Amino acid sequence: MAWEFFSIIGTIAFAISGAIIAMEEEYDLFGVYILGIVTAFGGGAIRNLLIGLPVTTLWGQDMMFQIAIAAITIFFIFPHRLIQHWHRWGNFTDAIGLSAFAIQGALYAVKLDMPISAVVVAAVLTGSGGGIIRDLLARRQPLVLRDEIYGVWAALAGLIIGLQQFSGDIFLYVLFGVITVLRILSYMKKWRLPLRKLNRA
Repeated sequence: MAWEFFSIIGTIAFAISGAIIAMEEEYDLFGVYILGIVTAFGGGAIRNLLIGLPVTTLWGQDMMFQIAIAAITIFFIFPHRLIQHWHRWGNFTDAIGLSAFAIQGALYAVKLDMPISAVVVAAVLTGSGGGIIRDLLARRQPLVLRDEIYGVWAALAGLIIGLQQFSGDIFLYVLFGVITVLRILSYMKKWRLPLRKLNRA
């Protein structure tokens, strides 16, 4: 039950997140669909590559592709006055997608009986991989590479799940809520990781 929930929520959130960025960059309808699909499935593809699974396993997710396309279509035709605050919407859906897919990626690695380090990596890549591809295609600096706290929350989710001290759907739903709230707070409160610049000669 939890696995399907996080898959659906993550797919919808990241599909809309990609669509928002595409519309901000004034992409046409085809570009909106492409960026939305890439954002929704890019993280899973990168994760599969690094843990030795064929990328083609993504093509078996017919329902998820249909959900992503439906979410993008609904958002695209939504009245503009209801979605004026693009930036706020983008960060909100991105936080939901990050949390859902980080947990899903960690659960996937645990299911394959991988070490905790691999669980954390799977969480980070699944949670932020699609966003990285989205930002690169939109010619933006990826969020996960900035001093803004982003990927740390995915790593935290992976670490908690990898320790396997807690289990059950209720725990996973609570973790999802906590990670989502922490990501939103870090954006709103402008929490930052330490940054050190090198002076150019």
